[in-house]
Amino acid sequence: MSVEPVRRASPRVYRAMRRMFQLLVGALCRADVAGVENVPQTGAFLAVVNHLAITDPTLIMSYFPRQMTIFAADKWRKVFGIREIVETAGVIWVARGEADLSAIRQAVGALKAGWPIGMAPEGTRSLTRALQPGKVGAAYLADRAGVPLLPVAIWGTERLPENARRLRRTPVHMRVGRPFRLPGDGRARSRELEAYTDQIMCRIAALLPPEYRGVYADHPGLSAAAEADTPIPG
Repeated sequence: MSVEPVRRASPRVYRAMRRMFQLLVGALCRADVAGVENVPQTGAFLAVVNHLAITDPTLIMSYFPRQMTIFAADKWRKVFGIREIVETAGVIWVARGEADLSAIRQAVGALKAGWPIGMAPEGTRSLTRALQPGKVGAAYLADRAGVPLLPVAIWGTERLPENARRLRRTPVHMRVGRPFRLPGDGRARSRELEAYTDQIMCRIAALLPPEYRGVYADHPGLSAAAEADTPIPG
């Protein structure tokens, strides 16, 4: 089965788009960002982030010091404007609701080649504004490619459309945790991947205010995650 190549912008084009996003975020938001120094300076990593709004990648791209390819639902591939922006930034298109083997192969190959990738383990935006159960995709990719995971938490972006209509700047927040590795050997199976997914989601939850932690608010793994990354007070 042939694998579609990952669409990835040249560094020059990426820098230009990043600058454009920085201006846009500066005009619409009051950004509070911490932990960017935790982003690995070299090599591949898999950034795992909660997902509240379509604008989340814009915030990440504005402040991350390295170019990063993202996953995006293939429904946006048909939307003129969004498709061009996402593909310029760098994207792996994913067929939602099914095991997209082509996207998985693309991602594993890109990670093994040293490219950073970002994804939302929940698989879609949270309509409750709190963490939903994570899917095993992120754990699978990190295990198979043998790369570190980088937890990222975002909140406030869900209020951006409403505030923009009222010509108000929106307070948005991003926290980048410390990178960590899963204990697997590249051959983890379903039960192990589910346990790894809980670890990943708890690392994200530890960076979020309590009201955003959702189904992981009382998870027993949250305490261990909090020891690795200081939780943000509510």
